[in-house]
Amino acid sequence: MKALGLSVIFVIGSVSVIAQTKSFEFINLPGNATLSALGGVNVSSVNQNVNFYQSNPALAGDTTNGWGSASYLFYFANIGMANFSYQHKFNKVGALSFGAQHLSYGQIEGYDATGVATGKFNANETALYVGKSHRINHFQVGVNMKGVFSNVSGYRASALLFDLGGVFIHPRQDLKVGLAMKNLGFLLTEYSETSTTQLPFDIQAGITFKPEHMPVRFSFTAHHLTTFAIPNSSVIESEKPSSLDKVLSHINLGAELLIHRNVNLLVGYNFLRHQELKYVSAGSGSGFSFGVLAHVKAMEMSFSRTSYVTSGSYQISISANIEKIIRGH
Repeated sequence: MKALGLSVIFVIGSVSVIAQTKSFEFINLPGNATLSALGGVNVSSVNQNVNFYQSNPALAGDTTNGWGSASYLFYFANIGMANFSYQHKFNKVGALSFGAQHLSYGQIEGYDATGVATGKFNANETALYVGKSHRINHFQVGVNMKGVFSNVSGYRASALLFDLGGVFIHPRQDLKVGLAMKNLGFLLTEYSETSTTQLPFDIQAGITFKPEHMPVRFSFTAHHLTTFAIPNSSVIESEKPSSLDKVLSHINLGAELLIHRNVNLLVGYNFLRHQELKYVSAGSGSGFSFGVLAHVKAMEMSFSRTSYVTSGSYQISISANIEKIIRGH
């Protein structure tokens, strides 16, 4: 706990980068299919899922010791993201969570300032995670440390970032309340001598609860709490968001329909994604997501689809209790 407290003091004092260009946004993409199906943002869903510590480091609990996970996000234009997580309990330091996230943009056509083609180039970004959580009565707190690296046609940038999180777990009811401060830290290297980069700092808060006599677990998450008016990048450039739109753009809704003890149907709605991607002539399906989560013995599989205007992205995740499989029981 002393080390955790020192980490909290250190990362709060590290938010000193003021710049013009926001980068490393890929770390805000959902790293697993369950999170994608719930709308992409969640800091309060406490369950046996080894991936959720990336959303809130406090969500890593004892139930995920020995679990490993692999996920892949099938994005657009041959863009794809792989994500790996594993939690191991050590004798002296306790449980630690480890993860790697890699986004590949594939090969991109390059052009100079006059519009002349310069050939294809590669672009990719990677994040490496180490997380630690601690339980204090009905509260659980945690911290993530992550190295983030970006490479665009030979131009490279890197940063050392931290997430701080906490969650309250009700002792009798199926109720959890979470809070996370994400992506605090500082740049290690810039893309060039003239570039400036703003880190994607965010504060998120949420609640997950299941009514006693309903087979549904609901999640409400507020994000981008550092600003009221999120910059509008809607494809409808002439449309200005109303005050209500500005409020709703901070909200992500998710629900788990518990149709069987081993099978859940998942659905989510992200107001900000809908606001940014809605297009009059193409319908209004953007912002919705859905999926399915299934448990099979010591394994868990999930699949999701997220709608973007007329198309969508797909994500699949497979998790397993590796230590239990190795032991053979």
